Amino acid sequence: MKIKISPSILSCDFAHMGEEFARMQKCGADWLHIDVMDGHFVPNLTLGAPIVKALRPHASIPFDVHLMISNPLQYVPDFLKAGADIITFHIESDSPVEETIALIRAGGAVPALSLKPKTPAEAVFPYLDRLGMVLVMTVEPGFGGQSFMPEMLPKVEAIRREADRRNLPIDIQVDGGISEKTVAAAAGAGANVFVAGSAVFGATDAAQMIASLRSLAQKEG
Repeated sequence: MKIKISPSILSCDFAHMGEEFARMQKCGADWLHIDVMDGHFVPNLTLGAPIVKALRPHASIPFDVHLMISNPLQYVPDFLKAGADIITFHIESDSPVEETIALIRAGGAVPALSLKPKTPAEAVFPYLDRLGMVLVMTVEPGFGGQSFMPEMLPKVEAIRREADRRNLPIDIQVDGGISEKTVAAAAGAGANVFVAGSAVFGATDAAQMIASLRSLAQKEG
């Protein structure tokens, strides 16, 4: 599976988001990870579809939209219209999983499911053949800058093993605490898409950091 680096805009300079999006593309990012939080599903509030729409002209790489919200089904149409390319929602949300996947796919975006740390890998197995990606949270969702949870790696391994057994070429993404110290272990477990926030946006040279994360992952993947 191709290694992809998806910088999390939760760590960007919010006063200059358009410039930050363009900078990440120039620095070699594969995707841009956009965290959407509703203050209910997780205890934080970020941005909505109108801001995603406003930012869409600033980068041509895929928008990787992560809906950490209670009712994603209600808002999927808005994010499709705003220009989302990949829409990830949580299996723990209140929306019907199959209906939400179908709506995302019908709208031309890639559907993905995310798992909180306490949710077992097996929860996504019934849906794997309809997904383009599974996101394994390696921190509790809701805030940036948390420490990587290595105990999540067996979950990554289990999902990759099941996908391979069924010959399903899905992406497995990890989000939370991804840095030069943790990316290799996540890649070794079977992840191929890496969300990095503070590691990239806090780097002196973001392009070098993206290249380093990709190189470290490729050695293990």
